[in-house]
Amino acid sequence: METLKFKTTINCGGCIAKVTPFLNGEKGIEKWEIDTNNADKVLTVETADLSAQKIIETVKKSGFKIELLK
Repeated sequence: METLKFKTTINCGGCIAKVTPFLNGEKGIEKWEIDTNNADKVLTVETADLSAQKIIETVKKSGFKIELLK
């Protein structure tokens, strides 16, 4: 299992509701959460086999900006 962290523009409950079907629909994602209290609006994803790029593409489809945190 790998844990990936991303900086996003997902900043409120409405934003989370908008991105939820995209993240839940991605079979390789075991668990995800967004920390909207963090200035970077950090999305944490646990996955066994998805690449960071695939997660970035999934979130971008929902209309949000996202980048991998180093």
